[in-house]
Amino acid sequence: MFQIRVHGRGGQGVVTASEMLSVAAFEEGRHAQAFPSFGSERTGAPVVAFCRISDREIRLREPVVEPDAIIIQDPTLLHQIDVFAGLKPGGYVLLNSRHSIEELGLGDLAKNFDSTRFCTLPATELGLKHVGRPIPNVPLIAGFAALSGTIRLESVIMAINEKFKGKVADGNIAAATEAYELVKEMMNPHPTSPLKEEEHA
Repeated sequence: MFQIRVHGRGGQGVVTASEMLSVAAFEEGRHAQAFPSFGSERTGAPVVAFCRISDREIRLREPVVEPDAIIIQDPTLLHQIDVFAGLKPGGYVLLNSRHSIEELGLGDLAKNFDSTRFCTLPATELGLKHVGRPIPNVPLIAGFAALSGTIRLESVIMAINEKFKGKVADGNIAAATEAYELVKEMMNPHPTSPLKEEEHA
């Protein structure tokens, strides 16, 4: 099972991000679940959502406390809460920022992880460029697909088409595609899905 925790703020599409991840996984014939952490969801308040992906039925229902991957939609959360709490060794981190890990002051933390699994992406700018709104969730989902190999870009695009229509869907697909290519260029993605690695462990 692969467990993802998504951190962001109200109004950034955090819950939608986890739902679209689960839809993308479902499109690939996998079991998936997505749900938010209940609490204040007012605009600007910290929000957490969870996604689990597995090749078998998922029976767990509790929040993800030891994630295999963390997606951070708002870098200001780095100074407010421990977004990295419980991250497994060898876990993936995708952070919405135009700045590098070192520029964000996370260089020492990153040393504890595989550098090919710790990445930043200017997702807000991609949302503005292609959709006209500073919503980072769709670019981050696609960036996560490139970083982790857990889901395919084609599945993300299918999830986008289920969620959005017309020009909004087209813009999100363009944002997702550019995000995917940016991460592929920046990182050395693993061609084998973590789920497949788990099967051979």
